[in-house]
Amino acid sequence: MKVFKKAIEDFLSKERFGRCDFHTHSFFSDGVLLPMEQLRRATVIGHEAYAITDHASASNLDIIPKLAKDCELAIKHWGILALPGVELTHVPANAIEEVAEKAREMGAFVIVVHGETTSEPVEPGTNLITSKLANVDILAHPGLLTREEAKLCKQNNIFIEITSSSSHSMTNGHIAKVGLEENVKFIQNTDAHKPTDMLTYSQGEKVLLGTGFHTDEITKILQNNVRSLVSKINDEMF
Repeated sequence: MKVFKKAIEDFLSKERFGRCDFHTHSFFSDGVLLPMEQLRRATVIGHEAYAITDHASASNLDIIPKLAKDCELAIKHWGILALPGVELTHVPANAIEEVAEKAREMGAFVIVVHGETTSEPVEPGTNLITSKLANVDILAHPGLLTREEAKLCKQNNIFIEITSSSSHSMTNGHIAKVGLEENVKFIQNTDAHKPTDMLTYSQGEKVLLGTGFHTDEITKILQNNVRSLVSKINDEMF
C-alpha cells in the first residue's frame, strides 16, 4: 500500500495533469489485454493515471488483488499512477452497497458502478441507489440520468461519467445537460476494452467538446475534477 500512497501523493503534487482514465477493462473481464500490457500501452500514449476496473460482482472480487500486482509494477517501473478497481455490473440494486464495501475491503481503489445505459437491461433503480452511496466513486454511463439522481451524486461526491464508448455515448448530451443543471462533478472515461479504445488527452477534449461542454468546463473536468477524484480515493484508502 505504501507504493500506492506515494504514487497518489506524487500525482496530486502536479500542477497540471496529462491524460487520465478511471474506467477500463482487461482480460480479467471482457477486455482483450493482460493488465500489464494495458498499463504499458497507456503509459506510452501519455496517461498519467489509469485505473483498471474490470466487470465484477460478488462472484469475482478476487480479481482485485491480482490487478493490484501489475498496477504496483507499473508504478514502480514506469511512473504511471496505476490503480486497481472494479466496475460493479448488473449487481442487484439493493446489493450494490454491500458488494461495494466488500470490493473496497479487498483493495479496490476505484469503484465504478455500471449505470442504466439505454442499450442494456440494467435493473431500474441502479442509478438512484448508487447516487446515495458515498463509497462509490463513479456512476458510469448512466443513460437517462434524472435530476434527482444527479442531485444525489453531487451531495455524495460521486462523479458522473462522460464516456467515449460508442455503445453508451448516445446519451452523453442528456447527461451533460442534467448534470450541468445540478452542478455535478463529471469525469471523462473511455470504458476501454481494447487498445484502439484508448484516448490521448486531446482526444478526450474532443469528446467533451462534442458533448457540448465549453472550454472552461472541459478544463474543469480534465484537471480540477481529476484532482478531486484522486483526492477522494486517497481519503478513502488512507
